[in-house]
Amino acid sequence: MLPSLAKLYLRLSLGIAYTYFGLDRLGAWGPYGKPWVSWGDWSHFSPHAHHLMYFLPSGLAEAFAVIATIVEITSGILLTIGLLTRWAAFASFGLAFCFALFMSIADGFTSPLGYSVFTVSAASLLLATQPGYRWSIDHLRTKNPASRA
Repeated sequence: MLPSLAKLYLRLSLGIAYTYFGLDRLGAWGPYGKPWVSWGDWSHFSPHAHHLMYFLPSGLAEAFAVIATIVEITSGILLTIGLLTRWAAFASFGLAFCFALFMSIADGFTSPLGYSVFTVSAASLLLATQPGYRWSIDHLRTKNPASRA
């Protein structure tokens, strides 16, 4: 029972965080400057993304920032509801790992350590390698023979 609860806790904490921070870039939680808002809009987030990917052409860095935001929100929602959990966890692992590498290149190795980005990446990878997800839509789908067709 405890391993199932640990996986649920890990899945929800990762999923909610990815969703929350991804949507924050789009202004979902209010404008920049509020205590619970990190970015508040794309215009505050984009320069930071460009800083982390300074070695790429500006247009490519912007495209990667958009793709990363889409992957972050999508994988966050999927992890939260427990649908396509393994794929969403692998996607979030890749995203967080790339983010940690970019942070290391742009700001030094202690930056991703201080923000626990490597830890989040490792947690996502651990979740992706689990044999099943008891409290999830995935689990319900495997129990229902009609959903396998």
